[in-house]
Amino acid sequence: MGDYDEETAFLGQMGPYFWVTFFLLNTVFVSTGFNGLYIIFAGAAPKHSCLIPEINLTEEWRNAIIPFTTVGGEEVQSQCSRYTLAVVKNLSDEGYIPERDVNLTNLSQERCLDGWNYSKDIYQSTIVTEWNLVCDNQWKVPFASSTLFVGYLFGSLISGQLSDRFGRKKVVFMSLGAQSLSVLLQSFSQSWKVFCVMFLFVGASQISIYISAFVLGTELLSKTMRVLFTTLGAFLFYCIGYMTLPWIAYGIRDWRTLLAVLSATSVVYIPLWWFIPESPRWLITQGRVTEAELIVRDAARKNKVQTPSVIFKESE
Repeated sequence: MGDYDEETAFLGQMGPYFWVTFFLLNTVFVSTGFNGLYIIFAGAAPKHSCLIPEINLTEEWRNAIIPFTTVGGEEVQSQCSRYTLAVVKNLSDEGYIPERDVNLTNLSQERCLDGWNYSKDIYQSTIVTEWNLVCDNQWKVPFASSTLFVGYLFGSLISGQLSDRFGRKKVVFMSLGAQSLSVLLQSFSQSWKVFCVMFLFVGASQISIYISAFVLGTELLSKTMRVLFTTLGAFLFYCIGYMTLPWIAYGIRDWRTLLAVLSATSVVYIPLWWFIPESPRWLITQGRVTEAELIVRDAARKNKVQTPSVIFKESE
């Protein structure tokens, strides 16, 4: 392959074709900002305390059954233990008053055997409240986050091979569809394990979008626009998705609905298939020079410049 930049220098360094391609490709990165960080909200742990079953306890004992502990110099209710329910019920039946007749510090404690009460002041539902990922199981939330990065690893290994085989554009849009489907299926997860498995696919498809779109942009754009795209564009639009996500999560406090809505946002990318071209560089490496020339001539028409009769040498 000859010097592609030199042979297409007649397109100029800027123009309507380059600017439109620049913005359309960058909008793809907004979805990666959405879907890479929603675990912050879906995996949030609201304030919680041991669930006290509906048994015959006096109001004083029901209010005192959760012990206090010191966290950061502040006295707060324990989130993972309670005074032994059988002992408290016996004392309540005997008519004893906590702190007056009984020193609570001498009472034995037990784990939250009946589950937890979760505050709904901020979140209506998260994976933590749905599957009780607190106390002994709190490690499961960061583990779920780690599966996303395992997906990044696998996606990084295969996305380059796929884009070299099938084309940059096809991999970008296939990955967008895979990401949307993975997030949607994840919103229907019935267990923490299924959630983690689907998060792996979310990570693999998301990094495939990022890498393939990044490469496609560098191969479509001129030298000047390429520098702007790689140093500012991709990262800025990723941050736009990152900054927009909290506003969406603020309006949707249920994790399943949040993921379903984020999945649906990928629909807006469908029309881009007809506006974002394939990489002429890749087409040339595949021997599809005629298709590459059509794309370059269309770019020249949009930039309103004259196209030479022969763009690429016969050797290519």
